[in-house]
Amino acid sequence: MRDDSRSSGTHSSSRRRGPRELGHALSSLRRDLAPRTLLGAVQECWARTVGEPVSEQAVPVSERGGTITVRCRSAVWASELSLLAESLLERLNLSLGEERRVRSLKFTVGPLER
Repeated sequence: MRDDSRSSGTHSSSRRRGPRELGHALSSLRRDLAPRTLLGAVQECWARTVGEPVSEQAVPVSERGGTITVRCRSAVWASELSLLAESLLERLNLSLGEERRVRSLKFTVGPLER
């Protein structure tokens, strides 16, 4: 006996979707594998929150007691970002939502590992 439900399309949930872009799949995988920590959340939203020019020169590297340490490529960047810390902190906390809060930002100088 033939199963007409398959040919009539009533099982739309079992339908196969078209291929997705690799970037979407990798982003989803990275999100699923990322540690559920404040640092992981900050690293996830850092580039889109601070912008590309800043994210190319500074990256969040550690967290302790709600303070995120951001490693900067040069002392000039560390100094500049220290002056912008209040604004960056506000933008980060908006991006993170209510469940996670950064208390402060600390800027250091060192090589950026990507």
